[in-house]
Amino acid sequence: MKNMIEWIFVLGAGACLVGCATAKSPASNTSKKPFGATPDGQPVELYTLRNAKGAEADIMTYGGIVQSLKMPDRNGNFGDIVLGYDDLAGYIKETPYFGALVGRYGNRIGKAKFTLEGNTYTLATNNGPNTLHGGLKGFDKVVWKVVKAEVGPTGPRLELNYLSKDGEEGFPGNLNVTATYTLTDDNELRLAFKATTDKPTVVNLTHHSYFNLRGQGNGDILGHEVYMNADKTTPVDKELITTGAFASVAGTPFDFRKPTTIGARINDPDPVLQYGPGYDHNWVINKPPGELGLHARVYEPTTGRVMEVLRDEPGLQFYAGNFLDGSIKGKGGVAYQIHTGFCMEPQHYPDSPNKPQFPTTELKPGQTYKNVIIYKFSVK
Repeated sequence: MKNMIEWIFVLGAGACLVGCATAKSPASNTSKKPFGATPDGQPVELYTLRNAKGAEADIMTYGGIVQSLKMPDRNGNFGDIVLGYDDLAGYIKETPYFGALVGRYGNRIGKAKFTLEGNTYTLATNNGPNTLHGGLKGFDKVVWKVVKAEVGPTGPRLELNYLSKDGEEGFPGNLNVTATYTLTDDNELRLAFKATTDKPTVVNLTHHSYFNLRGQGNGDILGHEVYMNADKTTPVDKELITTGAFASVAGTPFDFRKPTTIGARINDPDPVLQYGPGYDHNWVINKPPGELGLHARVYEPTTGRVMEVLRDEPGLQFYAGNFLDGSIKGKGGVAYQIHTGFCMEPQHYPDSPNKPQFPTTELKPGQTYKNVIIYKFSVK
C-alpha cells in the first residue's frame, strides 16, 4: 500500500573473490558499544552489524546514522565508503546530515509553510526562509529507541523506533516511525521504515549518506561515473526551491542517460546548475509511480566499486558535496573538501506539499506508507 514507509538498502559484494570458496567466514553477529551522550544527557550507542562475508555497517541510535559502511573493492580489500566522524561530538557540533535518516520531510519546503486539508502549518526555518530535512531538530538529531538487535533468518538486524510528537518542528500529527536495518549474509543492507499518524500530515523520509567509492578521505568524487535513469528534472530557483515545472535533460549538464563523470560538467554555466552551485537537484525517474526501478548507477574506476540505486519513489536528489569546504574534519582528522562525497537520495519531489501537480506526500490516519530503497554494491 502507498503511505507506509519501508526502505530497503541492498549492498552486494559482487563476484566471489579469489580464495573465498575455501576461506573460513566469520559468523553473522551484532554488537554494541557506548558512543557518548547528548548535551541533555541521553546515552547514545553504536551498533555494528557484521555478516558472514565480513561486510560491516555501524549504526548510531542518534539520528539512525550510518556512521561507517565497509565494503570490498575489486581486490577484496574492505574500505569505509561513507563520510562522517569518529565520535558523537562531531555529529552534534556540526554535520551536513552525514549518514542520517532525515525527516519528517527530506529536502526543502518553500517558505517553511504548507496547507493541508484547509489548515496552514508554519514550520521551523533552517535554510534561509525555507525548511530543510525536517527543520532545526529533524530525525537526524534525536535519539532513537532500540526495540531489538538480533541475528534474524537473513542476517543481523537492528530495529529502532521514534515517536515524533504533534507539532514537532511545526508538523501536524503524532508520527510513529520504526526503522529496521538488516545486513544479510548476501551483503544486503536492508532498512525498512514504517510510519503511521493520528492526524493528516506530510512525510518524505530519505537516507543521506555521503558516499565516496574510493573510500572516505581518499580525495574527491569527480571521477566517479554516473548513469541516471531520468529524462527530466524539476528545475529550481536561486533558493533551490522547485518551480513546479519539468525540464528535459537533453542538451544540458543534467543529462546522465549515458555514463558521465561527475566532474565533466559540474562547472557548466547553466544557471539552474549554478544555483547549486553544482549538482543539488531532483531527477524525475523513468518508471511508473510506486513501481520499484533503477534510479542511478555509479562506478568508481580505481577501486572497481559499483553502486546501484533503486527505489519505488518518483524522484532522486543527487548532491555532489558542493557545500563541503574543508572546515569539517571527519574520520581520521581528514578535512572534507568540496566534492569529497556525493549523496543519492531517493524521495518524493522537493516542496511537494506546495506543488499540487507533484505526487502527494500526504499521510492520513489509518493509512500506512510503504516504499523501497536499494543501494546495491558490486565490483567490476
